Amino acid sequence: MTAIKFAPRRSEERGHADHGWLKTFHTFSFAMYQDNKHEQFGPLRVINEDRVAPRTGFGTHSHREFEIFSYVVSGELEHKDSMGNTEILKRGSLQMTSAGTGISHSEKAHGSKSVHFLQIWSLPHTPRLQPKYFTREFTDAEKKDNWLRIVAPVGGEGVSMDREAPGPAPVHSALSLYATIISEGSTLEKGIEGKKGYVHVVQTSKYNPGKAEGASVKIRGGGEELVLREGDGVYMDIQTHGQKLVVENVGSGTAEVLLFDIE
Repeated sequence: MTAIKFAPRRSEERGHADHGWLKTFHTFSFAMYQDNKHEQFGPLRVINEDRVAPRTGFGTHSHREFEIFSYVVSGELEHKDSMGNTEILKRGSLQMTSAGTGISHSEKAHGSKSVHFLQIWSLPHTPRLQPKYFTREFTDAEKKDNWLRIVAPVGGEGVSMDREAPGPAPVHSALSLYATIISEGSTLEKGIEGKKGYVHVVQTSKYNPGKAEGASVKIRGGGEELVLREGDGVYMDIQTHGQKLVVENVGSGTAEVLLFDIE
């Protein structure tokens, strides 16, 4: 038995929709895309990779009982919500909304350029929480060839409940999120603490609904090995505690990679 089981989630197999103003991919069932093989993974419920055209976006709509975070890849994202928060989020920004008993918000591309961001939802371990809003800022330099923890469970070491603070954003779910920008030819190692993991390679080079292209990384762990391109992901079932994941940039240029460590 291998210590880690890999199950690839290829970019071209994701749910996909082109609405003109919105070009989007869905890792999990969402909106018109429904696939009972990809409903959720532990508390992880949504990974949408969205590109929104200039001066358009998601009008005011409501959520409850989700932890919702946005990871901005390029452009500027304008956020407004029923808690009175108004903010322009840029490259490196991470916005976390703990929807709890219910919030309304809007998300639009600010300015003359489109915005590319990942919208991620997880299920909280506690129902009917009081809604909260958090923002964090992380530079490319902090992520370069380093696993930077950008989301972590409430109560964890270095996790602040302040609206703005250094360190990871707090989440009421049993997961941590790490981000890295791996240089060409570089290799990173990361110990996995949870029982599950998910890796996603951000589709940074261009919008591509076909077979994945762009940056290329090889991941190894527990006797398994797999090559991922931009937009690809992989489910990881950790069979033996204390496993290490190795990620190697085997393509040209940098690769932006997200790692969910799920308890």
